[in-house]
Amino acid sequence: MIRDILLYLSDDGHEAQHVAATAALAAHYGARLTGLAVAEPLAAHAEYLPPDALDRYREAWQTRNRRLEVAFQDGVDGEDLRTQWRSVEDLRIDRNTLDVIALHARYADLLVIGQVDPDRPADLVPSDLPGQAAIMAGCPVLSLPYAWTPRPIGRRVIIGWDGSRECARAVHDALPLLRGAGWVRVVVLGDPARLEAGHGDMPGADLAAHLARHDVPVEAAAQGVGDTSVGDALLSAAADSDADLLVMGAYGRSRFREMVLGGTTRTILSEMTLPVLLSH
Repeated sequence: MIRDILLYLSDDGHEAQHVAATAALAAHYGARLTGLAVAEPLAAHAEYLPPDALDRYREAWQTRNRRLEVAFQDGVDGEDLRTQWRSVEDLRIDRNTLDVIALHARYADLLVIGQVDPDRPADLVPSDLPGQAAIMAGCPVLSLPYAWTPRPIGRRVIIGWDGSRECARAVHDALPLLRGAGWVRVVVLGDPARLEAGHGDMPGADLAAHLARHDVPVEAAAQGVGDTSVGDALLSAAADSDADLLVMGAYGRSRFREMVLGGTTRTILSEMTLPVLLSH
């Protein structure tokens, strides 16, 4: 059940869109919606700025957070929702923005974060923020694309399945959405010669059967990727199916290896064109 949703907002130019999409999701599930803005830690700049400059810096962040609060309140006005706004400033030197987001997310059923727009990167926020949040938060993360035409989330769902613990966690975390979907497809992507060995005679069938017992309208499909990366193949499968949500595990390999070698999570987070639910 989804009863508490936390929405992290930044001034990336997409905040109104993200508030509207999350408010619609909260209204659908009867969930309480909390908006969160986090200022950069002043301690990160303290040694470089004189006291008066630090004061101006803090005032700028307070102004920015008030602007985000207005965007949040404008987006939820008229909705039959229980809401709360949180603005966090003056972070400790040993705690960064991601730490604060994760701390607040531990009291939520779902954390919603926008994909980081490369044209408007935020200081001290990693480019794969949703993926790192999925590792640290202890709850599923719904990442919303910056280039996206909003539509209801969770009507047509693609599940990227590789049999890993992270994928299993994502599927179970997504069950409240999957039960309300009209169409769900489990897609097992990889080398066709290896699919049967890792996933049984019919790859994805066991997961599909499990979901069917939860009254999820589901089908399974195995798909080779050829020379295409798994991430690109997964996004292609989502586009071909007109899916409005992709469910997947985050960082199944060590995050360091993904940073060095690339990987499915990083590909999805940089190229996503639809909302993605991530769990670790």
